[in-house]
Amino acid sequence: MTPPPGWYADPEAPHLECWWDGQTWTEHRRTPSGLPAPPTPAARAPGRAKAVALASAAAVLATAIVSGATVLRTDEVRGRTDTGVRAAPGAAAPPSLVVDRLNGITLPVPAGWTGSSYPAQDDVVMTTDGTYACPAHTGRCRHGQVISRTAGSADGASPRTVAERDVPDAAQAVYGRDPGGRKPYGGIRSHQVVRSGRVAVAGRDGYLVRWRVRTADGPGGYVQSLAFPSDTGVPAPVVVRFVFDAGPDGPPLADMDKITKGIRPTG
Repeated sequence: MTPPPGWYADPEAPHLECWWDGQTWTEHRRTPSGLPAPPTPAARAPGRAKAVALASAAAVLATAIVSGATVLRTDEVRGRTDTGVRAAPGAAAPPSLVVDRLNGITLPVPAGWTGSSYPAQDDVVMTTDGTYACPAHTGRCRHGQVISRTAGSADGASPRTVAERDVPDAAQAVYGRDPGGRKPYGGIRSHQVVRSGRVAVAGRDGYLVRWRVRTADGPGGYVQSLAFPSDTGVPAPVVVRFVFDAGPDGPPLADMDKITKGIRPTG
C-alpha cells in the first residue's frame, strides 16, 4: 500500500512540502499551505523522462567544463534509498549522504544540515540550514560548514603534520578574513587546542586537530582539521575541515564526531 496523492514533507528539504502523486515524488514543491495541488498527468513517459534527465546531466557537465572547474562539484544524495530513489511518505527516512567524487568519499548529512555547493567556495560539501547577519555586519554567515579538499602538498607528510598545518588556515578562512578580505567576526583574538589525536577514517589511519577560536565579535567557534590518506591513488591526503559556531545557535559538537565516523570510501 502506498500513500494517496498529496503534499508531504519533502525528504530532501524538510522545511518544504513536495507533491506525492500516489506513485512517486514530483518536482512540485511549496512552503506549507502554499500552493494548490498540481495536475496529475494522465500517463507517464519514462523514456522521455530519462532523456530529459540525461540531457540535464550533460548540461551540468558542459557547464563545469566551460567554467574551467578542476573539481567535480559535490553530488547531493539526500532522502534517498540505496537505489537512489526517494522513499515514499511515511517510510523510514534513510541516511542522507553527500558524495565527494574527487576525493572518493561519502559523508553523512546530520539533521539540520544540507548538502551544498557554496557559491564562493566550491570545496564546501555541507552547511547548516539558513544564514544570519554576521557579528561584524559584513554580510551573511552560516553557523556551520564542512569542507572537503585535497591537501595542497604531497610531500609525504603524515596526517598529523597535515592536520596541524591546516587548522590555522581553516580558522583564518572563516573567523579571520573571508575570501573578500572582510572580517565577519572582527578577527581572531585567541585559540585553544581542545582535542587532537589519531582517528580511523574510512578504514584508514587519520589525525584530527580541533581548536576553540575566540573572536572580537560574536561567540567565536570550533574549527577542526581532519587529515587521512586518500583512497583514490592521489599521494596528497584528504583534508576535511569542520567550522562550527560556538554558543546556543551553533551546531552540536557531536556532529563533528558523527560525520567523521560516517565517512566512507565511495567504492
